[in-house]
Parts: sequence; C-alpha cells; structure tokens
Amino acid sequence: FLNLEEALLNPENVYRLNLNNQKIPTSDTIWSKFSNLQYLSLRNDQLKQIPSGIGNLKNLKILDLSGNDFKTLPSTFRNLLNLQELYLNDDKYFQLRKSINILSELPNLRSLHLENDGLKTLPKNINMLSQLDSLFLNNNEFKQLPTEIRGLKNLKYLDIHDNTLRPSNQEIHHQNSGLKIRF
Repeated sequence: FLNLEEALLNPENVYRLNLNNQKIPTSDTIWSKFSNLQYLSLRNDQLKQIPSGIGNLKNLKILDLSGNDFKTLPSTFRNLLNLQELYLNDDKYFQLRKSINILSELPNLRSLHLENDGLKTLPKNINMLSQLDSLFLNNNEFKQLPTEIRGLKNLKYLDIHDNTLRPSNQEIHHQNSGLKIRF
C-alpha cells in the first residue's frame, strides 16, 4: 500500500506499507491497527520525531526511517522484537550513541544501515549490538576503519565504501575471521 487512508480500510490485510514522501500523522493509535505489518517505509517524511506507536507493530521485520529529521528513537522501539533490518540512512540529526540501548534490546536486528549520516566515528558502546551480522556505513566521513567493530562478534559483512579511509593490511588482517568488508 502507498496510501495510509487506503491501508486503513483493511489494516489487518496490510503486510507492506510504503509511505515515502508523505505527511504522516503523529497519532499513535493508528499503528496498532496494522497487526500483520512486516515492512514499513517512512522515507523522506520530514519527521522530527518517530511516532511511538510504531512500537506496537509486533510483526514488523523491516523498517526504513531514512531521510528524516529525528534525533533519537522512541523507547517503544524496544517492543519491535521481530525487527530484522533497520534503515537510518540520510538522517543527519540522528544521535546513534543515545539510541544504542534501545537498538540493543532488539533480539532479531541483524542488519543496520547508517549510510550518508555524516558519521566520523562509531560510539564506543556499538558493541552492545552484538546480534548484528551486517553493518552499512558507506558514504560517511570515516578516515580509518572503526576499531569499535571488533566488538561486533557476529558481524559478517561491513559496507564502508565511499569514505575517505585507506585501511592498512594490518587493519584488515586483524578483523574477525570471515568478515567481508566492502571498501
């Protein structure tokens, strides 16, 4: 579905909802109606804050919040126990360090996209996201390979292309075995 009004006619039958480039109501009550929603995209919706009602989407697996103006995730995100992939691309104001605690409580989160966010470093507590197996950091401002990724024990894929870094052979050699890095 590409339209909220249309999706609300039979919300229990909605599995994918793409509301990109739209004005999203901040009412939290509408989200609980989408009991079977698995994919939600709110890309480029100029959201200053994420509706906390999104935390009611118990079956949500993929969430795209890219291109918005929020700073942190609402505490209700802790309820997204089935979330597997989260897109936070082009979110220049997003404060990753302040949201790590919430993200760390998502047991099924495997893939995190932090592309084009103006990141120069990773927060020291990124290792709290030990469940991640894919991390996308391309198009940021890293000058060297973030050493903090060593704490991500399940990380198998790191995309860090289009940064200004030039890793040494030693940096690559010391990475987790089996880690695929895209420069």
